[in-house]
Amino acid sequence: MLGHVGPNELELHPVARFPNNPVRTIDGLHWNILELYRNALLGLGAAVREAPRLASVAVDSWAVDYALMRGDRMLGNPFHYRDDRTLAGVEATHALVAPTELYRQNGLQVLPFNTLYQLAADRASGDLAAADGLLLIPDLLGFWLSGRRVAERSNASTTGLLQTTGAGAVWNDTLIGTLGLPRSLFPDLVSAGDSVGALLPGVAAEIGSDRLQLVAAGSHDTASAVVGVPMLTDDCAYISSGTWSLVGVELPAPVLTEASRAANFTNEGGVDGRVRYLRNVMGLWLLSESIRSWERAGDTIDLPDLLAEAAALPGQVTLFDVDDARFLPPGDMPARIVAYCVEHGTRPPGTRAELVRSIVESLAAEYARTLRTATELSGRSVRTVHLVGGGSQNTLLCQLTADYTGLPVQAGPVEATAIGNVLVQARAQGFASGSLESLRALVARAYPPRSYRPTPRAPAAHANISP
Repeated sequence: MLGHVGPNELELHPVARFPNNPVRTIDGLHWNILELYRNALLGLGAAVREAPRLASVAVDSWAVDYALMRGDRMLGNPFHYRDDRTLAGVEATHALVAPTELYRQNGLQVLPFNTLYQLAADRASGDLAAADGLLLIPDLLGFWLSGRRVAERSNASTTGLLQTTGAGAVWNDTLIGTLGLPRSLFPDLVSAGDSVGALLPGVAAEIGSDRLQLVAAGSHDTASAVVGVPMLTDDCAYISSGTWSLVGVELPAPVLTEASRAANFTNEGGVDGRVRYLRNVMGLWLLSESIRSWERAGDTIDLPDLLAEAAALPGQVTLFDVDDARFLPPGDMPARIVAYCVEHGTRPPGTRAELVRSIVESLAAEYARTLRTATELSGRSVRTVHLVGGGSQNTLLCQLTADYTGLPVQAGPVEATAIGNVLVQARAQGFASGSLESLRALVARAYPPRSYRPTPRAPAAHANISP
């Protein structure tokens, strides 16, 4: 994504898109990281040809996953967080540190794929014995670009191994030792906006520019996305809606209460020392995986038509718990949703349109419930919900979110993550200045959101969750 930023300018457009398809081998599900890096270099080359005076580049990605390193060599393709190898890691970790104490130290929601649980699985398998370092996914690509090993704090906060959340976060050496992990695995920490360094000569030659500096953005994609949310006041919540839905509020400090832990809320690092207080909701993965299931059966799916048909359905639909563990791995999602409904004594969707409507409406109901809990636990009042990312293009989801929350929804921008990334780079390079609020005001001017007002609605039929 190529960004152009000035004091009153913000433009963004794609220069290269490519698939990100995991690969299943005999030992599990992996990211095809070398193919991603190859395509990233091709994209950088295209960006340089379009903008020869390109100043900098920054990398963001999903959280928690990493490559084990020995010297400059990657020891194997990184595992995908949807691989089931980490399930035993949760039990092994909690045997060493009780969940209540773990939350007091890291403030993280328990998800079976959190980095510390993955590392417990690697320790048990003996894979850590050969490693002298690890690099989270954006830092791995940054290492290949610059030759410098670092960990950016927003993404490092998702490992569960930082001592604090904020601008001064450091590795929690005590917790790392208690979990039996080598301290030498963990690289130096940097913050969003820090300069990492120049590109390696070989990389510069391949992309056709020796001008670029590698800058640390909020390398967890949600950290960058929250920068790109056009929130102009404190009484706002955000939903970054994509494969996952990250639902929460931005705070100056973490919430580490027992009630917060019991509600499975997480405190993750944001840009400028902010805290992203949120909960992961399963997200549009449910819809995209359903479409893949139908396409594997040989059918052609027109998503806009299917969403329009779902929106036009009369009456009520069945809601289901979108965060049920059965929906995490890849597979036949429609069959799993039907099985869930049967098991819980509710009417399963009978058509594809009904299933799509059930997915979207169940997501909206969960968004509303999560936001209510976030406000209760944090004490932050919310008057507006900002919904960004791919889900902001889904008018049905946006309207249902307004309906279920009873709050106005401001939808967009779609590319909030890339916008937040380039804004942090631009501020580091002196092309923009000011606080996050001033950067967000620039977003609001450049990408005015679409408004959705709540409308009265009847409760969903046969629902086994509270709308």
